Amino acid sequence: MVRHGGRDSQEPGQQASQRGVEYHQVQSDYLRQRELKRGAAGWVLLAGLGVAYVVSGDFAGWNFGLAQGGWGGLAIASLLVATMYTCMVFGLAELATAMPVAGAGYGFARRALGPFGGFATGTAILIEYAIAPAAIAVFIGGYVESLGLFGLTSGWPVYLACYLIFVGIHLWGVGEALKVMLAITVIAVVALVAFVVGMVPKFEFAHLFDIAPTDAFGASTFLPFGIAGVLAALVYGIWFFLAVEGVPLAAEEARDPKRDMPRGILGALAVLLVFAALMLFIGPGAAGASAMKSLDNPLPQAIRLAFGTDTWLAQFVNYVGLAGLVASFFSIIYAYSRMLFALSRAGYLPRRLSVTGRRKTPYLALIVPATIGFILASVTKNGALLINIAVFGATVSYVLMMVSHIVLRVREPGLDRPYRTPGGVVTTGVALVLASAAVVATFIVDPLAAAITAGVFVVALGYFWFYSRHHLVANAPEEEFAAIARAEAELAGD
Repeated sequence: MVRHGGRDSQEPGQQASQRGVEYHQVQSDYLRQRELKRGAAGWVLLAGLGVAYVVSGDFAGWNFGLAQGGWGGLAIASLLVATMYTCMVFGLAELATAMPVAGAGYGFARRALGPFGGFATGTAILIEYAIAPAAIAVFIGGYVESLGLFGLTSGWPVYLACYLIFVGIHLWGVGEALKVMLAITVIAVVALVAFVVGMVPKFEFAHLFDIAPTDAFGASTFLPFGIAGVLAALVYGIWFFLAVEGVPLAAEEARDPKRDMPRGILGALAVLLVFAALMLFIGPGAAGASAMKSLDNPLPQAIRLAFGTDTWLAQFVNYVGLAGLVASFFSIIYAYSRMLFALSRAGYLPRRLSVTGRRKTPYLALIVPATIGFILASVTKNGALLINIAVFGATVSYVLMMVSHIVLRVREPGLDRPYRTPGGVVTTGVALVLASAAVVATFIVDPLAAAITAGVFVVALGYFWFYSRHHLVANAPEEEFAAIARAEAELAGD
């Protein structure tokens, strides 16, 4: 059914209904006002972006898994998580070359699962990326306070400064932002290398197993909290890799997405795998798993515990460790802006949010979530709760993206795939099973965070059902990919 008389002044007046949703054909001006800067990132910047997303997780957060599963439980959980991310990243590399769009996961799921599945996936990713910077801002505020910098005794000025400075750099331009991001990430990596080199002489295997076994089922020196501890530790193993899946969000700004995207995301994963293993072994092996299980600032404190005193290395890692938190904060701002931009451009969220300025940056998509994040950080001051909300959103998106890969492999075997996942659906099937287990783990570890996230989902899906499904934009790149697939299927049927 086609009807006329569209109310949007940017539409030429044509609407079309398809399977419960209504599409609007917009004028060319609509998309010209929503353009990103093409060719701004090669594979090195993409790899740097992937590491930047995650590097804060090496500095803090993962060690709380020691309190849930002991060293053995966290080690097994981290191995499972590493397997999940490796398999998932292979699948995402394929999808990103087949559909190089700013919507990334939303675009993949839109083609495989339809508008509802696409919006659900995009919402899950947006929750992850909009909430994670607020959590990291709380951690940055804690670092600044503990170091006594600027005489601050309250975190909110730090949160405000972080958002103002780094949103401002993103507004300056994507190419400039990615280069600054890479420089900060390199500084953070130097701190991690210094930590490893300095702590290796203090490493003892016995330190890994110094948490006393409980009476839980399957408990031992290796698994002091039993088998259940492995599942509980999964959430914290995710901190070693959380958000690396955001690299495909840069697809529309990549120099050559079909070549650079697989190299960028796989290169980032390789670096993260190495550092995850080093942090997991060297920190608890030098300072003791029992001592590290509840530290808010684990790396500098681990050095002090291992050496029995404060040292220049502890001070160096303490100060430079801020770069790791800043790198992830800075980069995830980029990620949420691109996901919000894509959902808005396609009409799933208010269209005004996707307008880009003179420097081709989506300024409202940067500013609006930053405002919300600042308020959340200032009101809650609870980084652990916020990051667990982000983890829940992430794991839900992983399930939906892996389902999308499998569906597209089965339904569209002829889709042009410049890069193909080794192992095909078996590989992404492994990631799907492990991601489903991670969703369950979030309910076990933090039911409040899971409930809050579920509530946000209900509100967002209600908005889709009652409003946005009647105002979708047919010309949006992610929707055009789906339209092409539908037309090809109809031709094949003829």
